[in-house]
Amino acid sequence: MITKVTHLSLFVDNQDDALQFYTQKLGFNLHTDAMFDGNVRWITINPAQQKDFEITLMTATTDEEKSLVGKQAASLPLFCVETDDCRKSYAEFKSKGVIGASEPEDMPWGICASVKDLYGNLILVVEQK
Repeated sequence: MITKVTHLSLFVDNQDDALQFYTQKLGFNLHTDAMFDGNVRWITINPAQQKDFEITLMTATTDEEKSLVGKQAASLPLFCVETDDCRKSYAEFKSKGVIGASEPEDMPWGICASVKDLYGNLILVVEQK
């Protein structure tokens, strides 16, 4: 029986740039930065309050992987993050140079906005009621 999701792989052009963006602009924590087999760098990040879920920043190496950078979910959000204050988080992200895709909007279930990562992946920012 499946009990939880632990990792999500995200193809990136440059692991250092992606790590800097996700930690310094969006506030994720570095979880793991290790070398395997002498040439594979394994970098994972996680939300500060969710240490059992990691996003793996994988360098795109094949043509197929490179074609997916920034488009892994097409025009849909790649993932959603939850915040206790959507409007404040959105303003903080924009002040750090994060591109806003949609302003905070009241919804029946809470407030949501969206931003783009450095490659154009859409990230939904959600405040639950």
